[in-house]
Amino acid sequence: MSMPNPTRIVRALAGVTAILILGLSVGAATAQVEMSGPEIGEGADNSQPVFVMPRSGPFTPETVAIPNARIIAAWSGSGHADSSAEAFRHWDDEGEIDPACSVCHSSIGFRSFHGLDGSEPGVPESPVPVGGVVDCETCHNPNLGTVTEITLASGVVHPVQGVEAACVTCHGGREAGIDVAAATEGLPDDEPSGDLRFLNPHYFLGAAMNLGSYGGLGYEYPGKTYSGRFLHARPVATCNSCHDPHTLKISEQTCLTCHFTGDPEDIRIARVSFDGSGDTTKGIHDDIVANGDRLLAMMKDYAAEVVGTPMVYNGDRYPYFFADANGDGVGDEAEGRAVAYNAWTPRLLKATFNWKAVSADPGAFAHNAPYALELLYDSMEDLAGPLGVDMDELDLIR
Repeated sequence: MSMPNPTRIVRALAGVTAILILGLSVGAATAQVEMSGPEIGEGADNSQPVFVMPRSGPFTPETVAIPNARIIAAWSGSGHADSSAEAFRHWDDEGEIDPACSVCHSSIGFRSFHGLDGSEPGVPESPVPVGGVVDCETCHNPNLGTVTEITLASGVVHPVQGVEAACVTCHGGREAGIDVAAATEGLPDDEPSGDLRFLNPHYFLGAAMNLGSYGGLGYEYPGKTYSGRFLHARPVATCNSCHDPHTLKISEQTCLTCHFTGDPEDIRIARVSFDGSGDTTKGIHDDIVANGDRLLAMMKDYAAEVVGTPMVYNGDRYPYFFADANGDGVGDEAEGRAVAYNAWTPRLLKATFNWKAVSADPGAFAHNAPYALELLYDSMEDLAGPLGVDMDELDLIR
């Protein structure tokens, strides 16, 4: 038997391949034409699947347009999108978020609170699953514009427009000065009471701080007057005038419209020293920090010297203020758990609340520096009496 000629076999296979390629090309072209033709529609026989070959490439990922890609990328690097943050992970062990907390720590809870999901507005009736963040629809929900007012922790009903509703809802605090006044009413200023506990104004209180005395964030001492809402000059009108709504970063260009620096912490208008240092070359931010540090030290001195129960502060652990019976600067523990401070007097609680309200807003110097300085000064002045501190010697300015 003679062996087949290898050359003839190769030529034959080449011919078959060419026919197959031609057939596929014709089929692809036909399929594309058929998909765009009028016969594919109502009344046509669609029982058989239609396979469409893609038009000629090449296709690469970078050439595929994603709507709002730049904005999504900006948001993904912000605190609102950080799913690993304590603000969104705090309830992981429970597997669900408490209804009241879910309003600001879950997009589902936020939409439910304002009735944006079709439900009746108000705190969700049941816990919300964990895993959410402040997503796009939190601020871009088409019905958010129907929210025209927000009730602050103080009870003040504040009018809002558009996305401002989201900002004020979650940056207006959870407790206010009226809560402190109610808790301490009728109690002796310097006697510990078992009925008192630490009241937490909450965190990132920019909206409430900006509204000042009108918003009622801090405990305001009787007989004192306090600054109201801090209104920047144009073009600053809303939160988004300074904060990029997606990255949350401060726009330096906005600052430079009126100020000589784009670094907010270096900005200062007042030509007097509020912290007694005499230095008016630093930003007003530093005066607020210095007075805050001084107030915290006075709070600790008051707890140790007047109340007789030393207190320590731990900003990483709720409820932040702990008992320190032996005065060694380390919080006490019982059965492996930290002992929360429980010797609150009305005077100490008022000062502590104001200190926390100011320190919980890292942007207080820009949101409302006058109000922040007033709360700190008056709290120090109130503690100074029983501590025997001469406020004049501190050379502070209210």
